[in-house]
Amino acid sequence: MGGINSDNLTPAMRQYVHFKELYPDCVLLFRMGDFYEMFYKDAEIASKVLGITLTSRGKGEKKAPLAGVPLRAANTYISKFIRAGYKVAIADQIEDPKTVKGRVIKRDVVRIITPGTILNEELLDSSKNNYLCAIYPYKDNFGIAFADITTGEFTCCQTSNLQSLKNELAKISPSECLIPISLMVNQELIQILKSLKIYLTDYEDSNFNYDGCYSLLIDHFKTQSLKGFGIEEHNQIISASGALLNYIKETQKQAIRNITRIKFININDFMMLDSVSLRNLELFENIVDRSSKNTLIKALDETVTAMGSRLLKKWMERPLLNIEKINIRLNAISELKEKRLETEQIRSILNSTYDIERIIGRLAYNSINPKDLIAIRDTLEIIPKVKEKTEIFSSELFSQIKNLPLLSEIKEKIIEAIKDNPSAKLNEGGIIKNGYNSELDELRNLKENSRETLKEIEEREIEKTKIKSLRVGYNQVIGYFIQVSNSYLSLVPEDYKKKQTLTNGERFITEELKLLESKILGAEERITILEYELFKQILQQVEGELFNLQEIAEKLSLLDVLCSLAHTASKYNYAKPEIKQSGKLTILNGRHPVVERIESQFIPNDTILNEKDLVILTGPNMAGKSTFMRQVCLIVIMAQMGSFVPAEIAKVGIIDRIFSRVGAYDDLAHGQSTFMVEMDETSNILNNATENSLIILDEVGRGTSTYDGVAIAWSVVEHIYKNIKAKTLFATHYHVLNKMSDEFENIKNYNIAVKEKEDEIIFLRKIIEGGTDKSYGIHVAKIAGMPKEVIDRALEIQEELTKTDDMIEKLEGKKDEKQFSLRKWEL
Repeated sequence: MGGINSDNLTPAMRQYVHFKELYPDCVLLFRMGDFYEMFYKDAEIASKVLGITLTSRGKGEKKAPLAGVPLRAANTYISKFIRAGYKVAIADQIEDPKTVKGRVIKRDVVRIITPGTILNEELLDSSKNNYLCAIYPYKDNFGIAFADITTGEFTCCQTSNLQSLKNELAKISPSECLIPISLMVNQELIQILKSLKIYLTDYEDSNFNYDGCYSLLIDHFKTQSLKGFGIEEHNQIISASGALLNYIKETQKQAIRNITRIKFININDFMMLDSVSLRNLELFENIVDRSSKNTLIKALDETVTAMGSRLLKKWMERPLLNIEKINIRLNAISELKEKRLETEQIRSILNSTYDIERIIGRLAYNSINPKDLIAIRDTLEIIPKVKEKTEIFSSELFSQIKNLPLLSEIKEKIIEAIKDNPSAKLNEGGIIKNGYNSELDELRNLKENSRETLKEIEEREIEKTKIKSLRVGYNQVIGYFIQVSNSYLSLVPEDYKKKQTLTNGERFITEELKLLESKILGAEERITILEYELFKQILQQVEGELFNLQEIAEKLSLLDVLCSLAHTASKYNYAKPEIKQSGKLTILNGRHPVVERIESQFIPNDTILNEKDLVILTGPNMAGKSTFMRQVCLIVIMAQMGSFVPAEIAKVGIIDRIFSRVGAYDDLAHGQSTFMVEMDETSNILNNATENSLIILDEVGRGTSTYDGVAIAWSVVEHIYKNIKAKTLFATHYHVLNKMSDEFENIKNYNIAVKEKEDEIIFLRKIIEGGTDKSYGIHVAKIAGMPKEVIDRALEIQEELTKTDDMIEKLEGKKDEKQFSLRKWEL
């Protein structure tokens, strides 16, 4: 720390300054007895972020700003730092203060806490993974590695451009991302990370060195190469993965035992969902407040375990392209749906399990507590029941689930050793059962029955010595003693050692009493130490089954997801989709899986899209165009993730990519107007969609003048139809686009049915064939509560413009029939 003369500091403050120089980018919590203290700039930050009093320590040149928090409440304050965007370094005491005399207590930084390396359960969302990510570029490609240290998941993939990178990061949604310092000049990448609200950590380029990363990975996984993980030839993935693993080791300051493998994902094996579509389709966050309310994940997630909830999200992030894999999931769900009673019984059993994935993480990072062992025990106790209940199921996924490790020895060990309701803290005792360890039982007996023990010694010594006045006593000055009056001193045995002379007698000590004194006085401390030692021995045995525990976690979460989707399918009358390699998309009586839960009378609709079909969808605002288009996308996503769908019949030809351009908003943070955002998103679709994609576009061109807008909309439709040939739903108020069906064979017109009653309109929410030339914009304005005088005047203006349009139409009718008027538009 520049400007501080360490010669003027106390030994402890010199320690603080030393650690702060090692970790300048962290707020340093420095252990001082029962408090964590912060000094200088960190103290000022703490005062503002935590809302605590800023004081000072020392005088004159030694004076330093000071802020402190109690040790027992540290997690609460650490969480505030993390949420405020700070990293935290924990400098703890690494020796017992009782053993230190005449020198400063040894301290060391035992852990760095960052947004991506949080272990504390209180700071995490159990339904979501907390990912730490690393990115390394090579030409236009990017290697991505991401890990959740709480579960041991370590995954990697590769993207071919920045847009693809953005899409993957949007799915992964990491809390923190590492990039080489040299990449900080790439403003386009930095803007992507900022737009996704990812905490950015610049990391020395040397940490991404290929050779060093390769060696680090094979050393950690104890392999001769990385071929077994499928990444041997992917240099940028190796660099990203090695840097990520190194960062985890640097922050955790210990071996990383729960990361036991790397999983390589080929992103081409999954449907591509870009960041815009993830937002517009509201898969995980709604557009209004970015919560999970009214999202697809909320509608489908009936899991009963946190592990299952996290796995379901992964399935939804990455819908499959492989028909066989999709059908394997669908067949398992079909079996469960048919055997509903057994399915609900399994769900009830799973409801008794705990988050084994994250408990294993705490075990690996030495932050596990006795209650976690009870959670492991309770989870292991349901394994035989799960195996029994799944015996009746024969589909392929159940053959994996049935082969669950029992781990009976570990379960019995925990039952034998750990109290049913143990203390959550390791330094308070109350962990080990009576009868498990004879020394512990003896110590407890001494502590709890010391008076009885001393009485037994007294009675035995009286009988042995025949000294009737003999008494066994205790005081704080000399400890335990045997007191004999002067008249009986001649009967005192030789093994009695004089301890104190009194006026009317003497006090003695024996080896037995000395040993007992040592045991009684040290019993409480020894009990705590011994319980901790026994607890650690049990942990070693549990840790020896880490691989099997991870397997149990994986299989229980898989079973939970399957049961959840079967439960949802039964509860909401979902149908099993038929998946084909290609061809038309047929959905009969399809429903929006979220909106149908909100609206009491949801109107189902059919969707029939042949290959190369493009639908021009017209109709008034609020009539349900956007809901219909979104529901088609959501049904496809659900089908390809392996879920039943809200429809009577669904036949889905594999969709490789879904693109959604729905709604309008400004991105003022990046200097983009509504229209510019619209054009950017539309451009992304036109540049990346394929003939096997599904595109939904809503109101393209509405952000500019009418002539410009119609021209752009017409051109976009024509380009999709002629060049991309993807299945497309194109909603618009430019009714002139209905004329395109006359020119192009596979362009079809549909509209949202509306019933007119005098001056009122009723939205029927039904998609019908044919175009419409009415937008009912004034009616919608009326429904919105626009003042009556404004509505009346708008109707007058509309009538005048309609007369003008009729005149223009008559004049233009004399021209070639293939021409059309761009002036024919509705307000």
